[in-house]
Amino acid sequence: MEEKKYVITWGNAISIADRRPENYAKDLTLRYPIRPMFDADKLKITLDNFCGTEPVTITKVFVGAVPVTFENGSRSVTIPAGESRVSDETVVDVRRGEDFNISIYLGEFTLMRSAVLITGPLSKGTYTVGDYAESETLPIDLTRKTNWFYFLSDVELYTSNENRAVVCYGDSITSQAWPDYLSLRLFQEKIEHTAIVRKAASGTRILRQYDNITYDSYGLKGDIRFPHEAHVSGADTIIIQHGINDIIHPVGVEVNPFRPWSDLPTAEEIIEGLRKYITWAHEYGLKVYMGTLLPIYGWRTYEPFRDELRNAVNEWMRTTHEAEGCIDFDKALRDSENPAAFAEGFDSGDHLHPSLKAYERMAQEIPCAILV
Repeated sequence: MEEKKYVITWGNAISIADRRPENYAKDLTLRYPIRPMFDADKLKITLDNFCGTEPVTITKVFVGAVPVTFENGSRSVTIPAGESRVSDETVVDVRRGEDFNISIYLGEFTLMRSAVLITGPLSKGTYTVGDYAESETLPIDLTRKTNWFYFLSDVELYTSNENRAVVCYGDSITSQAWPDYLSLRLFQEKIEHTAIVRKAASGTRILRQYDNITYDSYGLKGDIRFPHEAHVSGADTIIIQHGINDIIHPVGVEVNPFRPWSDLPTAEEIIEGLRKYITWAHEYGLKVYMGTLLPIYGWRTYEPFRDELRNAVNEWMRTTHEAEGCIDFDKALRDSENPAAFAEGFDSGDHLHPSLKAYERMAQEIPCAILV
């Protein structure tokens, strides 16, 4: 009999949703498509209220047409603030590359705080007014698209013992499209035993976080995030592309009362934060690959001193022997004549985030040896 184990096939960071007056939902169905990287006959999902400030009750969850249960077979689950719940094993036939839906129904008023915003060709959700968790199709007049993923953090498959996962950890650049393009690359190149798992949250910094309602959706600092996100089933490698927000956010209290100059770190402080990531990852049994920070020329807070800071951190990533290697995203995307800027066609237009073409290029930059 083939040996099997649980391996994460899809994942998300759990961060803080943008604070709005309508922060509660009731009688709402969330539906998220999952593209599995492996064949499996059972799965488990994790629902996470990591950033919640009060308990939430999930009325029911379905994987396709199959109900998911929690804690002694209950179809509903209450998750205290700051905690998560892993489902019972769900028997379901999963085939590599064949999408299935996870549907979450919120029957009563639910604080919609634990969530993350992700984008990319494989990251498209919907929400529907009413209870449609068991329905194969959703009424178009009651349904809208969303890129906010609430509560759903991990999907684990009971699969072949040879399967494994690579975690992509970072901020908005990683919560956007390059991990999805990397997953698609695995299908194109017929790499069948690896899953790409995104653990990224927009606005996040290594060293700081915002403790106010204006900016709390920029997420948690690395000391809180990394231990919660990086340790997942079946992963043996992590790609870390994080730190640009530490550099670009501080502008002085005369410009923004929540962004003092005292928040601006030195290169040594950023590097020390990255060293903590490496130490933790190695404790979790993960090989670590550092992704260099991308160009920022033209971004609204750009100054030469910020670029000097970015380059100092990048140089450390390129030369350190503390990690297993470096993926030089900066070199791949920067302009040859003005290396502070993106090359033509690689700038999304805001001079901070890459274009879709550039995200595809980032996915191609991952060495094959990391993926097989």
